[in-house]
Amino acid sequence: MVGLSTEEYSRYARHLILPEVGEAGQLKLRESSVLLVGLGGLGSPIAMYLAAAGIGKLGLVDADQVDLSNLQRQIIHTTDWQHQAKVDSAAAAIKSLNQNVAIETYYERFNALNGLEISRDFDLIIDGTDNFSTRYLVNDACVLLGKPNCYGAVLRFQGQASVFNFDGGPCYRCLFPEPPPADLAPSCAEAGVLGVLPGLIGTIQATEAIKVLLNAGTTLSGRLLVVDAMNMEFRKLNIERNPKCKVCGQHRTIHELEEIETRACEVQPVDGTELPEWTVERFQQLRMSGESHFLLDVREAFEQEICTLGGTLIPLSELEGKLDSVPKNVPLIVHCKSGGRSAKAVDVLRRNGFDNAINLKGGILAWATQIEPAMSKY
Repeated sequence: MVGLSTEEYSRYARHLILPEVGEAGQLKLRESSVLLVGLGGLGSPIAMYLAAAGIGKLGLVDADQVDLSNLQRQIIHTTDWQHQAKVDSAAAAIKSLNQNVAIETYYERFNALNGLEISRDFDLIIDGTDNFSTRYLVNDACVLLGKPNCYGAVLRFQGQASVFNFDGGPCYRCLFPEPPPADLAPSCAEAGVLGVLPGLIGTIQATEAIKVLLNAGTTLSGRLLVVDAMNMEFRKLNIERNPKCKVCGQHRTIHELEEIETRACEVQPVDGTELPEWTVERFQQLRMSGESHFLLDVREAFEQEICTLGGTLIPLSELEGKLDSVPKNVPLIVHCKSGGRSAKAVDVLRRNGFDNAINLKGGILAWATQIEPAMSKY
């Protein structure tokens, strides 16, 4: 193994004087490889701090492009990188910080077909995802390949962090065997997230990753750290391996990656029929035709102050108590921010006899993107 260069001695000087790291530890970090799945709010601080720490190789997985609404929390990206791949934006930021880091980019979604192949050559995987489907895939890939999983999640003002599948500890499925029902799994786009919270949780994930690679300190394996940023409270919950776990238990039933459909922004009615929905283009044609219709906005009042299509505002939580104010004799177009709450509203309406209720696919964000680009987004 080649020793540290003069430049590296200077760059990592504050690490080198830590007995728990030292030159041997810094060389270990340089020889390590980490796969980061997701380059959003969590992935931003994780990528930067691991690059700063001198991780030898970083794999970056993300299928999205940078959007202006990302920049409230996704600090690795900048305004100039809008509409470009997040993996390219992140790679440029990492290289500007530390050119010694080797970077492999995967401009694709981490899925059942590519997950094992992408993960195979990395020492550790960090879950920076924002959806349950990918979260379970990351966990299962880690278990099947025998790799540690540094987990984090955020929503609104709360966050979680842990280390799964490490040192004999539990995996993510031991804690959460199955994903929650769609109506109990709002996304950050629907529920919001405090911008600094992913920075806090992501930094904890990066800290745990470095400790795992150095085999130093006590990790969060077997413990779930729960953060309440609104009250600045930190709690740790003990978690154990589940002997009946589908992927790491004694009689596991999962032997390969399988896609998990968790449509947090879609609702399937109890009778199994498809909810009717229109694209924003079709709704625009209706408006231009002058045909009579009723537009129902099921967002909150503060959201309507940001941008509006007009229509009648009845928040989803109040809808069932105000059905008398909704007509049944004209097309009833229901919208929210991105389609999740409005789909739930359409389900409620149709179960109450409103066969004219139609969901606006993609909500007001789709309208702003495809029809009215000058409209404010949030």
